[in-house]
Amino acid sequence: MQKFKVQSIILISIAFILGFSEFIIVGILEDLSAAFSVEMSTVGYLVTMFALIYAFSTPVITTLIGPRRLQNVLLLLMGIFTIGNLATALAPNYVILASSRIVVAIVSGAAISVAMAFGTHLAPREKRAWLIAWLYSGFSVASVFGVPLGTWLSAQFGWRSAFYFITFLSLMILFLIKVSLPADFRQPSSGSNRLKAQLAIFKHRQIQLSVLITMFSLAGVYVVYTYLRPIFSTELRINTSWITIAFIVYGFMSLLSNQFSGKIAEQRGLITMPKIYVFQAGLLLLLPLLLNIRVLGLIDIMLLGLTMYLINSPIQLFVLGIAEKEFPQSLVLASSLNSIFANFGCQF
Repeated sequence: MQKFKVQSIILISIAFILGFSEFIIVGILEDLSAAFSVEMSTVGYLVTMFALIYAFSTPVITTLIGPRRLQNVLLLLMGIFTIGNLATALAPNYVILASSRIVVAIVSGAAISVAMAFGTHLAPREKRAWLIAWLYSGFSVASVFGVPLGTWLSAQFGWRSAFYFITFLSLMILFLIKVSLPADFRQPSSGSNRLKAQLAIFKHRQIQLSVLITMFSLAGVYVVYTYLRPIFSTELRINTSWITIAFIVYGFMSLLSNQFSGKIAEQRGLITMPKIYVFQAGLLLLLPLLLNIRVLGLIDIMLLGLTMYLINSPIQLFVLGIAEKEFPQSLVLASSLNSIFANFGCQF
């Protein structure tokens, strides 16, 4: 059990560092704009570009993994991730910066998918929902704590220091992956036509519905999330000095959302979600009416944050359950579906 706890911390750390690297750009947009003399909107494209490349590259890489040892695959992906962040830290111009972010985006989705596969393999059945919830929470922790930390490092020591710090943490995680995760874990072989065998999972009706649920679930909430800053400042007329606090509170609500997601998965799973979606739809319908009442508007937004990720663990465990029984050769690809279609949903 002690070994499982250590392995769980390593897997959660992978999620954290991947989220830290992805989200930090939001906190240092102004610094990058000034450093490379480009428009803020141009730097902002890095965020959209990252999400799209993440979504498109992940299924390609996961289908190429096949029966290879997943520890070696994860070491390779995290090694490229580390080099990509070091290249970002050293970038002499905006083109190199953007190119390094593309490299990081290409491997990030596959890396968390392999980590999810490890989590499913290592966790006792009664601990799966807990570990999956914490893997998703790693991204929330990166948003709540990582981005403010990176922003502080950027303000104190320059924006490059944030990526040097990410590189240092990544090197530590690489070492821990090598010494702590099982070296012989791999997917079953899918035969000669490997690609066709892995993609067969998309023929399953419940898999098709699952990815649509994930995509439209995030698309609905991200309509609000994308415009949180103008909602806080213009609609709710929150003082500028309090907006950061509002974002931190929202981040904690998203962290709680992932934790409650695990609790839902442990109990009734997807059966509970229709009631939650009815509640979420009510919050979205009420929001325009409550924006004129600051306190009620804030409560509505924070409750939306609380419902934001409740689907994660139930849908992830549902998809992985289907993959284990019917498509074991597609385990890593199945682990990636939630992340892939969540990113597509975010772009709507």
